[in-house]
Amino acid sequence: MDLGLTGKTAFVAGSSKGLGKASARELAREGANVVISGRNEAELQRTQAELLETASGRVEYVVCDVTKPEHISQAIRRTADLFGTVDILVNNAGGPPAGTFDDFTDEVWMQAFEQNLLSHIRLIREVLPYMKKQQSGRILNIASSSVKQPIPGLIISNTLRTGVAGLAKTLSLELAPHNILVHTVAPGRIATDRVRSLDEHRAEKTQQTTDQVRKQAEEGIPLGRYGEPEEFGKVVAFLASSASSYLTGSTILVDGGMIKSL
Repeated sequence: MDLGLTGKTAFVAGSSKGLGKASARELAREGANVVISGRNEAELQRTQAELLETASGRVEYVVCDVTKPEHISQAIRRTADLFGTVDILVNNAGGPPAGTFDDFTDEVWMQAFEQNLLSHIRLIREVLPYMKKQQSGRILNIASSSVKQPIPGLIISNTLRTGVAGLAKTLSLELAPHNILVHTVAPGRIATDRVRSLDEHRAEKTQQTTDQVRKQAEEGIPLGRYGEPEEFGKVVAFLASSASSYLTGSTILVDGGMIKSL
């Protein structure tokens, strides 16, 4: 299937590694011109070179700390300068720390709010003029399966990811007249450094090995395994494409069936 992404422009936040990188890779494979971003320029350069090995479109990068509004505005302006517009925004950021309610001060909550929710709002604000002008666009917010079922020990993430889903659903209604489609993409246990770190944290808390923690998690997944980043990236590419033209306001679980509720 031709996803119709050739020549489209995508900005992918937090894409030097993990789910952001996987999303950028699939968009570039499908012919989109992709701007990757992150805080570490050396990592971005390595990721750019890696993505170009399989890309059909161009891959550029911009250094961007999504907690800094001036970085966000500069990154989107740079994307538009390179390619004329922004057709696709993939909102993504590193996850907040694991822990329970008593573990965190106001300062930690505010840092996570800026990184995991306010950054999405700011990036959306920057791309909307381009999307409204052309009367089309895709906004994809990477969240977590916790928007459907809270994950023990991740109270900050559970709180803020739910906010992301509420933002996306509300925006999908406001922006539908402009043919700007908005979704939340909710990963379960995908084999990334972030999930490995969470497994290690749980192993330490429960006095188990990381392998034991992973095995227990896999037993709760109907498909019996963690997902691969590439599998997640393909879902993002589909939602960013012309093949998803009658979808908006959805929360798409990419979790191997882990969440059992409707």
